[in-house]
Amino acid sequence: MSNFKFTRPDNFPPIVKNLIIINVLVYIAQVTLKQYGITERISLYPIMPAELHQILVDNKIYEPFEGFYPYQIATHLFAHSPQMIIHILFNMFGLWMFGRILENVWGAKRFLLFYLICGVGAAACHLAIQYFRCQELLHAIKANDPIAQNLIGAASPALGASGAIMGIFAAFGYLFPNTELYLMFIPIPIKAKWAMLGLAAYDLFGGVANMSGDNVAHFAHLGGAVTGFILVLIWNKSSRRRFY
Repeated sequence: MSNFKFTRPDNFPPIVKNLIIINVLVYIAQVTLKQYGITERISLYPIMPAELHQILVDNKIYEPFEGFYPYQIATHLFAHSPQMIIHILFNMFGLWMFGRILENVWGAKRFLLFYLICGVGAAACHLAIQYFRCQELLHAIKANDPIAQNLIGAASPALGASGAIMGIFAAFGYLFPNTELYLMFIPIPIKAKWAMLGLAAYDLFGGVANMSGDNVAHFAHLGGAVTGFILVLIWNKSSRRRFY
């Protein structure tokens, strides 16, 4: 006699639900308590030479308290642009749409671990790239090179759950590669594996091109996606029964 028991997937599993709640509460605090500089304090600032930081403070590009602190690796995951509500809406929709499926497959603890590791991976990749860009910016400023105006974005802080969300996208594309998705502005279904590869290609192009006016942290997205892919690949090899 079979002991099989059907369990209905949870449309709002606990980790996804609580992550969304935390992100929304932080966003409300960012919008309503601007005078306390919440956004500036919890965003992820690049690691840069002290000389460059002083130049930015002297030119009133940074406030004296702004700069990199280790706690920002965690806090930036729960902050979003107060000026762009679409930023948090898109991230939370992606977290719910794909994260709930992974949490139902893995369970709450493993999904939370995965999410946080992807966030750290995204931050590490972003900090590494921005460190070298800040070095380039400092050299340009010292040489009085006009290109410094185009490099000033290297000193900008990053915020948002996008890196961790990209890790979720990568894991979903690996585990459910042939699931058909309908994307905005594309009238035909696209398999998950191609959709996720397309997103990664877009971020790779955006990161390498480094176009003026592009305020997206493309390498943070790529870092999260690569971390998520590697992690799910390792887990799949060590325990194939956990995956589809």
